[in-house]
Amino acid sequence: MGKPNLVPYETIVRATSGEPEAVDEVLQHYSRQIRLATLENGHLNKDTEDSIKRRLISTLFQFRFGSQ
Repeated sequence: MGKPNLVPYETIVRATSGEPEAVDEVLQHYSRQIRLATLENGHLNKDTEDSIKRRLISTLFQFRFGSQ
């Protein structure tokens, strides 16, 4: 198996600090998975997509690295 496509560590650090461009990079990275998760009867559910994005952003801001 190949190396999984991960969000770069530096991007995560910047995103957890609230840098808008980094948060957008994280959302872009997971956009396909988010869209697949929002499919209902073959259609995208925009409310569900927005909810997932809000929870991902909220989780980024709560994330803490190691023993800080």
